[in-house]
Amino acid sequence: MAYNRPVTVTVLLFASIAEAAGARRIEIASAPGETVADVRERLLTERPALRRFIPTLMYALNEEYVRDDAVVPDGATLALIPPVSGG
Repeated sequence: MAYNRPVTVTVLLFASIAEAAGARRIEIASAPGETVADVRERLLTERPALRRFIPTLMYALNEEYVRDDAVVPDGATLALIPPVSGG
């Protein structure tokens, strides 16, 4: 029987998302082969206050923009990026 050890993902949070989560960086254990959407759902289980931000987020996996169906490798960094405004 093959054993699949958990995958460790570092989630980076910015601006209002970090404030709502109470952290700028969160470590999450997930299963091998999980996607950005899967990791996001694990995060929302731990921090349900973040759910209101989901419709407006962009995601960067290891500093590359991705969609939520991208597979997250072990040791990856996933940034949740809110809309940016400024002048």
